[in-house]
Amino acid sequence: MHGLNDFMTQLSNFFAMVQDQFYSCFIAENRYMYLVEGLGNTLAITLVAVIIGVILGSLTALVRITYAANPQKNGLKILNAICGIYLTVIRGTPMVVQLLIMYFVIITSPMVPPLVVAMLAFGINSGAYVAEVVRSGIQSVDRGQMEAGRSLGLNGRTTMLRIILPQAFKNVAPAIFNEFIVLLKETSVAGYVGIQDLTKGGDIIRSITYTAYMPLLMVAAVYLVMVIGLTTLLKRLERRLARSDKR
Repeated sequence: MHGLNDFMTQLSNFFAMVQDQFYSCFIAENRYMYLVEGLGNTLAITLVAVIIGVILGSLTALVRITYAANPQKNGLKILNAICGIYLTVIRGTPMVVQLLIMYFVIITSPMVPPLVVAMLAFGINSGAYVAEVVRSGIQSVDRGQMEAGRSLGLNGRTTMLRIILPQAFKNVAPAIFNEFIVLLKETSVAGYVGIQDLTKGGDIIRSITYTAYMPLLMVAAVYLVMVIGLTTLLKRLERRLARSDKR
């Protein structure tokens, strides 16, 4: 009985300590706002970077596919070489290094906010991976689709835009959505250039309260909830696309 009372006392003290640290980390002086503001910056960087990545990746994929079909064109040869260098450099170097180079070497003007620099850096990085996704999606479309479009009197450009690309993006939509999830987690390094993202917000609380586990576990929990929610949406998207393919 005495041992049970000691256990209950220790358990009560533990919960009291957790309650006090929760109040100190998040409630006192509205410190939870560090996480709220960081979450807003994290989502803003991710959304803009994905848009940049899809546009840049699609253009890169189109250049490489067009060059593969017409390798004799000199203009396409130069563009394809540039795209090849872009893919090699971006896919072969760490994201953190690219972010630091973008902030300290390429865009050094104080007039450009760090948030914009991060959006560009993550967008350029995402584009290199989206390019391969889009290229594989276009190549997965049956070649007869291009021939069918040409037989209807459409030129190559119109056939690509109105027939091939819509089918390709349908094929790669889950992969692009997955890239959004990956990019959401990668933005946790944005604090390297002074941006208060979600991870940096938790680190600020840690430096104020001298308590590490409470703010860092909260940051991890927020990321986990977002990823689980987005993964659930991704699975629904895949099921919907699978049903549409059966029609």
